[in-house]
Amino acid sequence: MATPTKDTSAANGAGWSNEEKAAAREHTRELKAQAKRGADRDADEKDCLAKIAEMPKPDRILAESIHAIVAANAPELHSKTWYGMPAYARDGKIVCFFKSADKFKSRYATFGFEENALLDEGTMWPTSYALTTMTKADETKIAEMVKKAAG
Repeated sequence: MATPTKDTSAANGAGWSNEEKAAAREHTRELKAQAKRGADRDADEKDCLAKIAEMPKPDRILAESIHAIVAANAPELHSKTWYGMPAYARDGKIVCFFKSADKFKSRYATFGFEENALLDEGTMWPTSYALTTMTKADETKIAEMVKKAAG
């Protein structure tokens, strides 16, 4: 798979980067596929696992860990893809997602939460975390957050 060249014009206000454009096109394909096949959790899971399998090894190892943690701690969330990233949804709405470092040529992967995550605490709370490796302590913390986010 060819590595896209990062277009920095987005940082200069001139538009989206090549990676952002690719993610938007991927999301359009996901929506069309989901509309065509309907609610099919098995197909969504297969798509999610295929995206994880495509990742470079460091990202793939993290994504596999995240996937296992979500499956074990929030079985009510179902896996799918979202802008070409593994994501986990409740009632069709994204709760949490994994963004590989390779996706947008970042120096770290990200595990994040969307508005449907039940993490509200006070007037401010984190919505994403940088990941470079996964320790047992990280796994425990992520499991706790996923349980809370899923409700």
